[in-house]
Amino acid sequence: MDFTFGAEQEELRGAVRGWLGRHAPIGHLQAMEDDPVGTTDEQWGELVGLGWTSLLVPEANGGGGGGLVDVVPVLEEVGRVPYPGPFTSSAVFAALAARALGLDDQLSSLAAGTTRGTIALDELGHGDPVDRVRTRATRRHGRWQLSGLKPVVPDGASADWALVVARTQAGLGTFLVEGPAAEAVPAWDPFRKLGRLALDDRPGTPVGPDGDHTAIWRRIADDCAVAVCAELIGSMERAHDLAVSYAKDRVQFDRPIATFQVIKHKLADMLHRLELSRVGTHYAAWASDAEAPDRERAAAMAKAFVAESAVAVSSECIQVHGGIGFSWECQAHLHYRKAKQADLLLGYQGWQRQRLAALVLSAS
Repeated sequence: MDFTFGAEQEELRGAVRGWLGRHAPIGHLQAMEDDPVGTTDEQWGELVGLGWTSLLVPEANGGGGGGLVDVVPVLEEVGRVPYPGPFTSSAVFAALAARALGLDDQLSSLAAGTTRGTIALDELGHGDPVDRVRTRATRRHGRWQLSGLKPVVPDGASADWALVVARTQAGLGTFLVEGPAAEAVPAWDPFRKLGRLALDDRPGTPVGPDGDHTAIWRRIADDCAVAVCAELIGSMERAHDLAVSYAKDRVQFDRPIATFQVIKHKLADMLHRLELSRVGTHYAAWASDAEAPDRERAAAMAKAFVAESAVAVSSECIQVHGGIGFSWECQAHLHYRKAKQADLLLGYQGWQRQRLAALVLSAS
């Protein structure tokens, strides 16, 4: 079985890397760190024009009709920069959710670039991000109203709409909130803008199929988690490259520190984690697209291992750099902060391991 990317996917990767190289230099990253949106209207318009924001949108809705495997190369390059802005929250998270729920209008607007969406799933607490939803939806005088708190909504302050997960008498439901205008909050990752969405009898429109949406949102959470892993692959790759380059240039005791055994071991361990993460993420993306029987296990395994590995690799990158690695001028901290933030999204590594153990034991 061949798990390498096809020619078109590699061509797309090359195009994305070239575009990011021209449009996302370090100066742009620094300018976007405190920007509330993380991108300019001009750059976002270019992404829409290039078709990258509609990769996951079905062809019937004006998109590219791709799957997770098709968007993985793009996400790896986005994570490698790391590129700021709402690409992942809108073109990936919102598109995956809208596709799973059959929301044609939202899919068409995403493909056309007329709106940017996001999802509001994660809540306070630990464990299963779907089970811990406490936001409630009640119907009063013919209207649905939402009450609860979504503390970490990706790009919730700038999105045009959000798909909010809330509990109803029938189980979990999905509600479209136009102009969520969440409060921008500080985050570990300065380029993944987060919003705090306080819902105090906020009107919402029920969307998606009838009945309980629990199973739908478990699938959405899994696919979004695999997408986060793809970003972390690029981030780890860049952190490893930074460490190798610095180790070759930094001279101590009249020789490059890359010749020291302890540095060699660090770099080898980083590469080992990176390559295992890459294989696991690529397989999980393929398993989702192919509806493989072990899809859920593959997603849990990827999120558990990749999140832990990204923290370890980015941390070791800082250690290899020594004192300068702890400075703001060194880019190593960007990848460490990205890894720490990503670990907490959509089910942190500890719960994913517990979940994977339960899946394995239940099948034996």
